[in-house]
Amino acid sequence: MTHRFLMKEIALQAGVGLATVDRVLNGRPHVHERTRQRIQHAIKELERQQFQLATSGRKLVVDVLVEAPGRFSEEIREALESELPMLRPAVFRPRFTMQDTMTTTQVVDALEAVGRRGSHGVFLKARDTPEISDAIKGLQQRGIPVVTIFTDIPGSARIAYAGLNNRMAGATAAYLVGQWLARPQGNVLVTMSDSCFRGEEERGVSFRDELRKRYPKLTLVDASGGHGLDAQTEERVRRAVGRKREIAAVYSMGGGNVAILRVLHALGKAPKCFIAHDLDRDNIRLLRGGQISAVLHHDLRQDLRNACHQIMHFHKLLPVSAVGDSSSVVVVTPVNIPQYIDRRFGKAQQD
Repeated sequence: MTHRFLMKEIALQAGVGLATVDRVLNGRPHVHERTRQRIQHAIKELERQQFQLATSGRKLVVDVLVEAPGRFSEEIREALESELPMLRPAVFRPRFTMQDTMTTTQVVDALEAVGRRGSHGVFLKARDTPEISDAIKGLQQRGIPVVTIFTDIPGSARIAYAGLNNRMAGATAAYLVGQWLARPQGNVLVTMSDSCFRGEEERGVSFRDELRKRYPKLTLVDASGGHGLDAQTEERVRRAVGRKREIAAVYSMGGGNVAILRVLHALGKAPKCFIAHDLDRDNIRLLRGGQISAVLHHDLRQDLRNACHQIMHFHKLLPVSAVGDSSSVVVVTPVNIPQYIDRRFGKAQQD
C-alpha cells in the first residue's frame, strides 16, 4: 500500500496502534479486514488534510459521527473541511464515520469505540434515545466532549448544540405555506426522515402549532419515516397520499424531495407550494427548475465553525467570548441562491 505519511500520523487518524499500521502497510497476515479498511480510509482522509498536516498549532483529533443520507453527509464533510484552514490556534484532524442509516446499537458502539481509542471531541448527528444519551455520558466521564450538530440531544451530557434553530424553521415554513397559497385550505403533506431526530421533531411540532394558529383550514397528511432516502420516502408518500387526496402544499423536513415529487406527479398531484430544507445538489436543481418553491437554508460552515470553537473552548484554547452563535434560518428562492452555492453547483447544473 503506497502512502506518504508517517506511520504515527496514520495510526492517530485511524485510531489504532503503530504495530497494526505496520502490519497493514507491509501486507502481513492476522489483520481483520475491517481494520485494514479503516487504515485505508484514514490514509484517504490524510490526503484530504495535507494542508493541515503542515500547519503548526495544537492538534485536536475530532470524530464526526453522522447518520444522514449521503447527499447531506457530503455537505457536512465539505463544510467542515472548508473551515479547517481558518481555525486557530488549533489544528483540527477530523475522522469521519457517516452512514445513511444507523441503528441505536451501531451509534452506541461507535461512540464507545471513540472512548476506547481516545479523541479530543465528537461532533454527533444522531437520534435522541436514552442509550445514545448514556453513551455521551460515558464519553464525558472519559473527558471527551460531545457537540451535537444539526439535531440536538438536549437531555444528554453534550457540551453544546451547533445548528439551526429548528423551532424557528418550522414556524417559518408554516408562514410561507400560508402566504404562498391564495386560499390557505386543503391538505399539506409533511415528511420527516425519523421523528427520533430531535431537530426534525422540533420542526414538525412548531410547523403544526403555527399552521393550526394561522391557517386552521389546512389539514396535515403525514408521510414520515423514510429516513430521507428515495425508495423508502417514495413508498411512504404513496401510501399516505393515495389517489383521492389533493395536495395543496408540501413541507419536507428530512429530504428525499426527488422521490416526493416523483410520486405526486405520478398520482396527478401538483402542489402549489413546496418548502424544503438544505441547499444540497438535488434541492438546487429542483429550485432552479421551479419544482420546489423555497429552501430553508442555514450556513453549515458557520455551524461547524461554532462546533469547533466549542471544542477549543473546552480545551482552554479559546475564551467563551470567542464562541459564536449558530446560524439563522434563511429563505432561499430561485432568485437569491448564495453565490458560493452557484460556484459549487453551477457547472454541475449546466452539464
